[in-house]
Amino acid sequence: MNLPALSELLSFLDSLPEPRIVMDADYRIVAANAAYLREFSGGTAVAGRFCYEVSHRFDVPCDQAGESCPLKLSLEAETSQRVLHLHHTPRGDEHVAVETMPIRDDKGRIAYFVETMRVVRQASSRPAAQGLVGRSPAFVTMLDKVLRVAPSDAAVLLLGETGTGKELVAHAIHEASAREAGPFVAVDCAGMTETLFESELFGYEKGAFTGATHRKQGLVEAASGGTLFLDEIGELPLALQVKLLRLLETGTYRRVGGLEWLPADFRLIAATHRNLRAMVQDETFRRDLYFRINTFPIYTPALHERPEDIPLLANSLLERVGRQRRRRFSPAALTWLSSRRFTGNIRELRNLIERATLLANGELIDVAHLDDPVDVVPAAADGAFRLNEVVDLASLERRYLAWAKARPDGDPAGLAGRLGISQRTLYRKLQAGRAS
Repeated sequence: MNLPALSELLSFLDSLPEPRIVMDADYRIVAANAAYLREFSGGTAVAGRFCYEVSHRFDVPCDQAGESCPLKLSLEAETSQRVLHLHHTPRGDEHVAVETMPIRDDKGRIAYFVETMRVVRQASSRPAAQGLVGRSPAFVTMLDKVLRVAPSDAAVLLLGETGTGKELVAHAIHEASAREAGPFVAVDCAGMTETLFESELFGYEKGAFTGATHRKQGLVEAASGGTLFLDEIGELPLALQVKLLRLLETGTYRRVGGLEWLPADFRLIAATHRNLRAMVQDETFRRDLYFRINTFPIYTPALHERPEDIPLLANSLLERVGRQRRRRFSPAALTWLSSRRFTGNIRELRNLIERATLLANGELIDVAHLDDPVDVVPAAADGAFRLNEVVDLASLERRYLAWAKARPDGDPAGLAGRLGISQRTLYRKLQAGRAS
């Protein structure tokens, strides 16, 4: 590419509102437009510096530091490439969607790369009062899928354990979509009866049944132009799955007691903690409905799959539930939280933190405010160990050890001998029980 052509390219990029830089194949920044200098460098000149040095503070290219490198991918594929990165900005680390496009010279050879950056507004890599929060690899993988599917109208199925924040993810998809200005309507499918499902989802006409004194708008109509979020869709009975399938396949519905078929206009996001594929095999979930809602599955990771995010989430949740703005965790408290296994995931973490804010008198929240003695199983009146419910074997062992240790003869040496294990093994099991 000759100099006048490059000059014209730089002049064109400078007029664009989105942050862009021009780089050569050696990762060196040739120029940056005004939007990039304003949003990413704080006005500091970046021409002549390496892109990985500016964006990541790396000494080597991203792919050599364990990150995906859009420039290298673009060079190898000779086409535009997109990745999601954590970039250093004047505001701190932020999630940034990066798209790199090769620019060819008059002989068809790649001469430069134009990189476009868009800050992801739907997620934060720092403590935040609302929205998605995280920076772990598992979280970034999920967020990348969110951003890829959001601009389309494809049906999304959110999968994962309970308490992993699936409704927050659904909100993020809605906010990043072309339907952002439309409504976001959430429906809890658990416990839905046939009559309730139809009247809630489709609405009803005046006089449709006893007590129907006026026409009621259904949630499908309320979601028009926006997103309909069906939470816990795996709990929907087979009879209601048929009605939902008809709505999705025809794009029309009829109010209860009505004759007119009405058009539906919504983007579908469904969520479940159940294994729908196994339910299809067991014939408890319709195969045709499964494939209708499973266009783009996204897995929401459990907390034990993103433990490095726990301090970040804890500080975010403290900001959301704390009654005092200056509340903070002690280092020991954050370490304790990071080592704990949260079977209820973010929901359990939130409850634990909210309880701690009520127990703490001052600004500092310590381990003593977080540790929950209620989890120890009380002995029966005759001192025997009993359970009134079927629990998994890991929980059974944890509860039994807690009961045995609380007994008068529960000294470690004697208890280990009676259990037929070493004191070291007993100590390890007790520690694991506290972290679970």
